[in-house]
Amino acid sequence: MDKIKKVYLLFSIIFATVVVMFTLLSTGITVQATEYNDTQYGAANETYGATENAPNASDEVVGERNGFTLTFNGEDGNFSSTLRMLLVLTILTLSPSILIMLTSFTRCVIVLHFVRAAIGTNTAPPNQVLIGLALFLTLFIMSPVLTTIKTEAIDPFDAGEITQEEAIDAAIAPIRGFMYGQTQTKDLNLFCDIAGITYEKDHYDDVPFTVVVPAFILSELRTAFIIGFMIYIPFIVIDMVVASVLMSMGMMMLPPTTISLPFKILLFVLVDGWDLVIGGLVKTFY
Repeated sequence: MDKIKKVYLLFSIIFATVVVMFTLLSTGITVQATEYNDTQYGAANETYGATENAPNASDEVVGERNGFTLTFNGEDGNFSSTLRMLLVLTILTLSPSILIMLTSFTRCVIVLHFVRAAIGTNTAPPNQVLIGLALFLTLFIMSPVLTTIKTEAIDPFDAGEITQEEAIDAAIAPIRGFMYGQTQTKDLNLFCDIAGITYEKDHYDDVPFTVVVPAFILSELRTAFIIGFMIYIPFIVIDMVVASVLMSMGMMMLPPTTISLPFKILLFVLVDGWDLVIGGLVKTFY
């Protein structure tokens, strides 16, 4: 197993390197770190002129004459296509953390695992099914937020109506609104007290994003465990009844879970448990 993990890690590193190199080559990035002396710099000025007809004369150059030079295309200060591609690759790399920390995925996947543990089926449904179901539930729950981000941030930015900074602020605002709606006040106050931050009641815009995220995660964990406790109650009753019957019959060597498992599955199917769990879980966000 360790050998397979090492091979998988090696192939992952190779694949990531190939993707980055292909992106750089396809977008035509050129990085120069040549150190020019005064003689070469003077010759370049004589050949191209002081400011006109020189390479990248129309670009905004950030950096010094000697050493590494970073060029932005255009005069508006926006990132070039190459830097945008690198930014997209960075976001894709961090997407698992973003998915877990800033959306409803945490609550969904924990509740689904509680359902499986309460019934007693250790491998049914398998982890891949639970994670896939939690992922699509997250997309369903977050669809209004994603629609708002597309309408207020992505579309205006593509049309050139807003700058990149304004697009980022417009994209973060719906996510903050969703997180505020699901964050309990005591959790937010806890991290604000730790960070030494004060805010007015019902005015959360002054709270830093780094404080909102852990408070939101803590609230999601608390809510998920409360739902899990409610799910466990009927199945615990079945286990207690089966254990009492087996004890009264003198069948102490027979594990109660062996007898109670079919009754748990039967109860879950008869009450249409999946609809109740999924419906109740989704409604907790509205």
